[in-house]
Amino acid sequence: MITLLDGPIGSLLTFRGVPTPPPLWSANALQTAPDMVAQIHGEYAGAGACVHTANTFRTGPRAAGPEWEDLTRRAVAIARSSIPSTHRVAGSIAPARDCYRPDLSPEDPRPEHRLLAQCLAQAGVDLILCETFAHVGEGLIAVEEAVATGLPVWAAFTGGPDGSLLSPFDLAIAARQAAERGAQAVLVNCIASELTLSYVEAISRVVPPSVPFGAYANAGGPGDWNATDNAAVERYVLAAMSWVDAGATIVGSCCGTSPVHIVAIDHALQCRR
Repeated sequence: MITLLDGPIGSLLTFRGVPTPPPLWSANALQTAPDMVAQIHGEYAGAGACVHTANTFRTGPRAAGPEWEDLTRRAVAIARSSIPSTHRVAGSIAPARDCYRPDLSPEDPRPEHRLLAQCLAQAGVDLILCETFAHVGEGLIAVEEAVATGLPVWAAFTGGPDGSLLSPFDLAIAARQAAERGAQAVLVNCIASELTLSYVEAISRVVPPSVPFGAYANAGGPGDWNATDNAAVERYVLAAMSWVDAGATIVGSCCGTSPVHIVAIDHALQCRR
């Protein structure tokens, strides 16, 4: 049985003309375009996704400041109200600083990850997704704090868009360490779809059989987040099916993709049944 995740919110907001300036990035839309955020969640539900990540990637204390708790709760409420009651809402915990700059990871990120994990749990998410970590140590700390809430936790690490931040072997070891700390599923995300299979295969060789694993990748090749034409969607689906063939049971999409990609993956999976 394959669990189908949703896709990105941030890059889709940009494609649709909604400003996503720093430091909040996509979380700006919680204030300026909440109806668009709700619409995107609904579109992913209609596309076949059954796990939906609330727009909390940048609602932690460092990025959002004094309003961080309100924005976090708002993001979870928007996601919950936009999808069927049988679907799950995941609360996103991201690196405290920059996904692609692990060198900027704070010396002690634990307090802020603890605060966000606790707020997400109180807001009523079904699971916590610690995602897009290239700094393994920080990612494992986020997992530990999320596990401490008592909720199911998934951990997703990234090798970077071009695979230069973590090798498949290093990412797989990080995934295994996350599972040892209580993560119930491990994934690779936010890397070019054409580079993702080697990461999935590496994870499959090191995680216990009881731990589900999977991937949600960026559109196209390294840095090519505009690969949204029909041929590009077909290539993404072929890549996703190769992850499934390698044992992945959790599949979705990341930067530069859209509900069209999720529809296509869902159709491909149905054709296999």
